[in-house]
Amino acid sequence: MPELPEVETSRRGIEPYLKGHTILHAIVRNSRLRWPVSAEILALSDQPVLSVQRRAKYLLVELQTGWIIIHLGMSGSLRVLPEETEAGKHDHVDLVMDTGHVLRYTDPRRFGAWLWSSDLAASNVLAHLGPEPLSEDFTADYLCEKSRMKKSPIKPWLMDNKLVVGVGNIYASESLFVAGISPDKPAHSLKRDEAELLVRTIKAVLLRSIEQGGTTLKDFLQSDGKPGYFAQELQVYGRAGEPCRACGTPIESKKHAQRTTFFCPRCQR
Repeated sequence: MPELPEVETSRRGIEPYLKGHTILHAIVRNSRLRWPVSAEILALSDQPVLSVQRRAKYLLVELQTGWIIIHLGMSGSLRVLPEETEAGKHDHVDLVMDTGHVLRYTDPRRFGAWLWSSDLAASNVLAHLGPEPLSEDFTADYLCEKSRMKKSPIKPWLMDNKLVVGVGNIYASESLFVAGISPDKPAHSLKRDEAELLVRTIKAVLLRSIEQGGTTLKDFLQSDGKPGYFAQELQVYGRAGEPCRACGTPIESKKHAQRTTFFCPRCQR
């Protein structure tokens, strides 16, 4: 599943082709995604795009009459293509622009979503999200306060979108490794200096990944069709059995809340 850096990379990629331009209409070839494509999207006509934003893993396209909310799901991707480009089997939604391009949504598994909201503050999918990890609201004080009564392992706790958005499986594993914190550590035992280090590390890992264009996953492409380049720098994720790049100890893996965690048993205590 594309994580926050991949979604932010998509946002930056499509923004120049949407912001300040007009959506002439939408073409929906298959409305049966995770939820049905909203009727308001089907009826779009001559709508100027005011901004392209991101909240957690959702892309938000601001129009004069409301917002298109896009989630890439497990296998979704967005590309900007010439309008005459023939659609493939899994190309479900096009936004036809006045520039002669289309924003094309491709999703083989159809777990993504194209929703509409006239008021983001009232949107069901956005209402209960925690702070953005790169914002000033995500601090060591905040993390310490939220951790006090939590006895669960820290790794799945960090992946809770009600705590902080966008720290998915890859980046939770990577951040805990860089911070030297065991993924099994009970959240309530997090010390103040550990919280400070972890917050700094999460921000740094995510920013570095965004700079590199997102992690290269088999189902992810940037808007220009090029893959991201962060995967080559992953320290632990997907490297079970391989030597730790810091100490040489074999990387181990285990399940936390049905998700695979990768870690170094020597570097992370």
